Amino acid sequence: MRAPKSNAPRSAAPGRGASSRVLRIIAGAWRGRRFRFPAEANIRPTPDRVRETLFNWLRERVTGARCLDLCAGSGALGLEALSRGAARVHFVESDATAVRELRARLEEWGASGGSVERMDALRYLRTKPEAFDIVFLDPPFTAGLLRSAAQLLEDREWLAPAALIYVESAARIELPELPPTWQPTKAKRAGEVRYHLFQKSTPGGSPE
Repeated sequence: MRAPKSNAPRSAAPGRGASSRVLRIIAGAWRGRRFRFPAEANIRPTPDRVRETLFNWLRERVTGARCLDLCAGSGALGLEALSRGAARVHFVESDATAVRELRARLEEWGASGGSVERMDALRYLRTKPEAFDIVFLDPPFTAGLLRSAAQLLEDREWLAPAALIYVESAARIELPELPPTWQPTKAKRAGEVRYHLFQKSTPGGSPE
């Protein structure tokens, strides 16, 4: 996802160099492959340890799944899903540099199941929907997009029955009100990030 914009000059974080812009695929067909996200891209990738926990939660649900990586940024979540056997991952991202790099990565790795669309997330969710089995929802923390994006996913029927929705948020800020059909199944904190896994259920509260 994209990091919040700032007018302050860019500077490197103390004790971190180019290695902080390198991510690796944790498991699957591309296990161990590393890829760099460009410094000029305005994104904040999901750390390796968070992705490892998330995909432990998802387990066998990834194989053959149709996935949407919304506010994709580096594409780390969607790439991990493809590596682990997802049938399809559609990446949506508005940052031009991130889109260019992600398209290059998919081509380089021969990822036939991946597609990338450069578009604002909310605008994309107002287009013609299709049903996804897994949605990665990781908008910029300060952009205030989470509630609107979640409601559009629900109202416009982007979610397949019993779909899983991953949500990443700032640990210091409470989650906004989410659709009542999204039942929380997992949650954990890693530093300044809190991450959650929800499952779409029927209005009565049981999984579809």
